Amino acid sequence: MSLLIVGCGYLGTRLARRWQQTGQAVFVTTRSEERAEEFAAEGWLPIVADICDPASLQGLPAVDAVVFAVGYDRTAGRSQQEVYVDGFSHVLQVMSERCKRFVYISSSSVYGQHAGEWVDEDSPCVPSQPGGQYCLQAEQLLQAVSAASGFQGTVLRLSGIYGPGRLLSRIDALQHGEPLMGSPEAWLNLIHVEDAVSVCVEVLTRAATSAVYLVSDHEPVPRGDYYRHLAKLVGAPEPVFDPSQPARRGAGGLNKRCSNRRLVEEFALKFRYPTYREGLVDAIGAAQS
Repeated sequence: MSLLIVGCGYLGTRLARRWQQTGQAVFVTTRSEERAEEFAAEGWLPIVADICDPASLQGLPAVDAVVFAVGYDRTAGRSQQEVYVDGFSHVLQVMSERCKRFVYISSSSVYGQHAGEWVDEDSPCVPSQPGGQYCLQAEQLLQAVSAASGFQGTVLRLSGIYGPGRLLSRIDALQHGEPLMGSPEAWLNLIHVEDAVSVCVEVLTRAATSAVYLVSDHEPVPRGDYYRHLAKLVGAPEPVFDPSQPARRGAGGLNKRCSNRRLVEEFALKFRYPTYREGLVDAIGAAQS
């Protein structure tokens, strides 16, 4: 099964490596000629394209499946609307007749619940932050184009992705005793990047019966417990929190608990890192190696 990955960043590069092991063609997009050379050295088939420039997308190949995993790059000079909605729409328009399956990497920020409620795929989506609002718009675009074109569209709503290379700033802050913004009682929902890749592979290679899956590990955790555990692992002092300051994006500013029941039951998934405890050991080990 040939695969096109639009957005080859933290998640996309790992998915490309995993997919390459199947022996099937892996196409990847990048805005940079330099990155294209790096991707070619990996054995992938790079395409220099910018999702915000529709003309640059005309050379995208016909493939069996597409994974759209574009993150927001604040240094690129584009708004979230231009990237998450307009750019996504440009790719959909081109690929609607060139693929059989389309997987959109969305976010659990599409939920606006903030009182510690459990949420799942059937929970109402009333996002309170712009990022979540734009992700929800993109989901709706995929559903509409999928229904009109006949390809299979699947949304993966990922909780906070973590893993090697994603903890260094937090470890540094803990070791220096810097206060962490936000309430320690707020719930944090996580998914290790390698498990997120495994979910993508499962959804691509098996018959998904649902249009939406919430991708999170088995155990939401209060932020206080999470950072106390992280501090203990790295030999840092007990963390200090400043609840008067809102937690920064991706650090648990919203307060909900994500259920992965549909995903686990439908695919009989066994996560490599079922909770933050196993995942943090792996991420810290990679950072220290």
